[in-house]
Amino acid sequence: MVDYTISSINIFPVKSLSGISLFKSKVEERGFQYDRRWMIVDSDNLFMTQRKFTQMVFIDVKIEDGKLIFQHRINKANRLELPLAEFPQKKVSVKVWEDTCEAVEYGKAINDWFTGMLEYKCKLVYMPDRTERKTSTQYFSETKNVSFADGYPFLIIGEESLNFLNSKLIEPITMNQFRPNIVFSGGKEHDEDAWENIKIGHLNFSVGKPCARCVVTTINPRNSKKGKEPLATLSKYRNVDNKILFGQNAISHDYGIIKIGDKITVQ
Repeated sequence: MVDYTISSINIFPVKSLSGISLFKSKVEERGFQYDRRWMIVDSDNLFMTQRKFTQMVFIDVKIEDGKLIFQHRINKANRLELPLAEFPQKKVSVKVWEDTCEAVEYGKAINDWFTGMLEYKCKLVYMPDRTERKTSTQYFSETKNVSFADGYPFLIIGEESLNFLNSKLIEPITMNQFRPNIVFSGGKEHDEDAWENIKIGHLNFSVGKPCARCVVTTINPRNSKKGKEPLATLSKYRNVDNKILFGQNAISHDYGIIKIGDKITVQ
């Protein structure tokens, strides 16, 4: 029996901004607590990502003392703090991929801060608990509410999948460029491709929606420049129906805490 162990847990509070590594996190229906519950939108309330706005890579995010803290990585004097327990009341309809859903919009001072950092007119929004945005039934028969994530609550990648890729690259990359929620050690490269139902600790998950990768994986986090890798190399051995696949999406059937060191049992 293969020994799989959680080695990293990550949340991305604001879609397409930097992530936060945690020792443990609370599993909820929409994903990990705080994961992609915030999003930056343009003047038409359409979601913004690093695909077009590569400078988003420079805004670091952390949670401290009950606050969501933003800081520009180059100009560290540019800092913004938001209380985690206080939300705006202005309702707004936002678009993320093919979905339109309700959010609440922050005020002028906060929106001006992001506009200044990204040099583009934009706004920060939050997804309240009452909002419904459902996962597709194409890969999982059970539908779940999901945050502003691309489509599913969790993304799982094995360390050996990255090690295998890096063995083919001239310049190795980090797992951060793939933005997974859950990273595990053990097994062989891409073992996660064969998983259907797993248990992490005492919580049950379904796995099985391959993650198609985009140009965000090619953005250098140090300078925001796009390159050819890792997509050029991945396209040679992970191209399925013109989609470059790396990692697996998942949904949870139980809610609670998982932590680094928890075992993954493939069922």
